[in-house]
Amino acid sequence: MKIGLYFGTYNPIHVGHLIIANHMAEFADLDQIWIVVTPHNPLKKKATLLDDQQRLQMVYLATEDYPKIKPSDIEFKLPQPSYTVITLAHLQEKYPNHEFSLIMGEDNLKTLHKWRNYEVILENHDIYVYPRLEAKGRTGEAISDEPENVELKSHPKIHVIDAPIVEISSTFIRNSIKEGKNIQPLLPPKVWEYIDHNNFYKK
Repeated sequence: MKIGLYFGTYNPIHVGHLIIANHMAEFADLDQIWIVVTPHNPLKKKATLLDDQQRLQMVYLATEDYPKIKPSDIEFKLPQPSYTVITLAHLQEKYPNHEFSLIMGEDNLKTLHKWRNYEVILENHDIYVYPRLEAKGRTGEAISDEPENVELKSHPKIHVIDAPIVEISSTFIRNSIKEGKNIQPLLPPKVWEYIDHNNFYKK
């Protein structure tokens, strides 16, 4: 089975994440997409980051109607900080019959050469890239405003997918909730209910 790993803090997961994950599940040659929730680094204080299990629960609520999209807490069980190459090695050992690929935005591809052991990742795993307008960056990896890496983009293991450009950020959602704005259309209904019920992000 071909699994696409879509990493993020998902604080919270929103419709943009689901649009990308579903597009990859339906239009790339992947059988399933695993939404991998990045754990909170205990050495870093981040007041706006919800507890690991709360963020995982939101991913469960968001994906339960999508049979090809599954939540994953695999990084909760691994040493911190989370490095993609270590996560991939662990998954390959745990699920030897699965073939794991990465899903990332174009912004992350620009800095892939700064990731730990990126050559090992490229040697053993395909990477599916979706278009992005703004730079975010994978937790635990280097990020910067780098020029486009043409050599990487033409690598045989890298597949650029013509997915919708969705520019919704979790930061915008958190800030909007804090300001008392109604952002329901940006969240899966069950996620919105969970956030509203628990008064998350209001302080």
